[in-house]
Amino acid sequence: MKNDNILDMSEKSRLTADITLLMLKGAGYAAVFVLAVWFVIAAMAFIGRILPEQSRETPDPINRSSLVIEVEEVVHV
Repeated sequence: MKNDNILDMSEKSRLTADITLLMLKGAGYAAVFVLAVWFVIAAMAFIGRILPEQSRETPDPINRSSLVIEVEEVVHV
């Protein structure tokens, strides 16, 4: 087996370093994901702020609160 331990570290130290590197890599991926989600939310908020005031005061085009749902009663005998 090829020995590519160029830093002459012990097996335990090398395992600790490998695990630390993997944990930092995962933290980097998580940071990129969180920043991407934050950027999308910030972009939506920015778009909402640049819309004119009239668009914020208009009623909902699909007024779901005015829908009437009729429910039939089922009688169990």
